[in-house]
Amino acid sequence: MLATPSAVSAQPGDHAPDKPIQVGTDFGIAPFVFRTPAGPEGFSVDMIKEVARRIKRPGVEIADMNMSGLISALMSKRIEMMVNPFGITAERAERMLFTEAYLGTGNAFIIRKSDQMKGLADLKGKVLAVNRGTISDTWATENAAKYGFEVQRYDNFPDSVQAVITRRAFAALNEIPTANFAATQNPQIEVGFAEYTGRNFGFALRLESVAFRNQVEEAIECMKLDGWLVKNYEKWFKQPAPNDPALKTVFPGWGPPGLKGHDPTPHTPKCN
Repeated sequence: MLATPSAVSAQPGDHAPDKPIQVGTDFGIAPFVFRTPAGPEGFSVDMIKEVARRIKRPGVEIADMNMSGLISALMSKRIEMMVNPFGITAERAERMLFTEAYLGTGNAFIIRKSDQMKGLADLKGKVLAVNRGTISDTWATENAAKYGFEVQRYDNFPDSVQAVITRRAFAALNEIPTANFAATQNPQIEVGFAEYTGRNFGFALRLESVAFRNQVEEAIECMKLDGWLVKNYEKWFKQPAPNDPALKTVFPGWGPPGLKGHDPTPHTPKCN
């Protein structure tokens, strides 16, 4: 009998060093990624291009996909990694491999400037708009009964914000950096309430892509150490970088500590 391998291994063509990195993201999440006449731009676009440069891959090819399609594209090997602002969770770490965190986040509720929201109790009897398949969607699903609100789901973030502007929803829930930026771009809305929850963003890969994950993570660590990541934040968010450990700290081992996929082996980043 032939032995069955206990784990799937990455194949040589999965991360070909002589080809651009194939990545996927939603183009509707400014300032992380947004569409321009010249192509996608934003914090995440600059970041993955810098990763490609540092690991000596010949550029990046970025596919536009909504949140609900990104995971299937990753698992079917249409892309090598997800570069959406994607929250690291224990449940997600069971299905995919994460780099260490690069930015902290939490829940932010966008409302019309004519309304008020001082806390979660203000959601009672209201409609909350979310981007389908996101952590915001998960939070809303788990807390709708507790706080007494109705959930409306949209395929992208701008549509959820539009639901607030047109009064189909009282609030739109998204990540703090994304919501803060959106509020600076539209005079009709503001962030009514926000709470940091200890969540962090990381790049997501397939479970078998350990060597490639470590290569990408080492580039991210070097971008923290030489200040590139802070400068990129300030470029796109138009404000001083927050006192955020994920933005500046090189974490021990490989991957998010405490979650599946973390390798505690010590290493010193080899930066160019």
